[in-house]
Amino acid sequence: MLVTGAARRIGRAIAWCLAEAGWDVAVHYRGSAADAQRVCEELRARGARAAAFAADLADEAQVRALPAQVLQTFGALDALVNNASLFAYDTIHELSVEQALLHYRINTLAPVLLAQALHSHLRARGARGCVVNLLDQKLWNPNPDHFSYTLSKAALRHAATLLAQACAPELRVVSVAPGMTLGSALIDDSRLQALQQSGPLGHGPTASDVADAVLFALRNGALSGCELLVDAGQHLQPRGRDFAFD
Repeated sequence: MLVTGAARRIGRAIAWCLAEAGWDVAVHYRGSAADAQRVCEELRARGARAAAFAADLADEAQVRALPAQVLQTFGALDALVNNASLFAYDTIHELSVEQALLHYRINTLAPVLLAQALHSHLRARGARGCVVNLLDQKLWNPNPDHFSYTLSKAALRHAATLLAQACAPELRVVSVAPGMTLGSALIDDSRLQALQQSGPLGHGPTASDVADAVLFALRNGALSGCELLVDAGQHLQPRGRDFAFD
């Protein structure tokens, strides 16, 4: 199992959940080497094999090399969770081609290339596996903030459908779309709690909720080409702007 962006935040919660369910985990990171090694130690304490792998997902060569590095360590690869994302703020007024393409490389093309590599590996083994892509409830409840990010996630949403069609039967592809789950530089913990409490269910999703949905997608062999929204109903509550500015 390869989880991208697994050194911190939701990726870390996913790695924990999968390790407890019996998966061995390849922990991808870009710059958080110490955090990645700490996660590996935590996963080993849960009885899983774990190793950390560095790669810049904006670099095609590093993306293409990553699965081979995982295979060299683990010998086989059965599943992939595309969790890592670039989430840099812009609007239509600040949008640049450079920024939009960087989001597209990291948030869309890297997941597709990793899925491509996994599919080839599964076909060679005569095996079957699964890809889970992390999206965003924002795609069902759009607003124009984070313009480049939103475009890249919309492209990944439709790429998942194409991958599910093109890579069957060896590879299932499922999307999980979290809502506002964790605080950030724009939303501190008290603001996060208030925003979550204002949602349809009166609470927000947790990182564990997202991880549980990923595990469900991996376990259920009848799921492919579908989407699970894990947002405590946030997509049902239209907002004119992103949570941070509403």
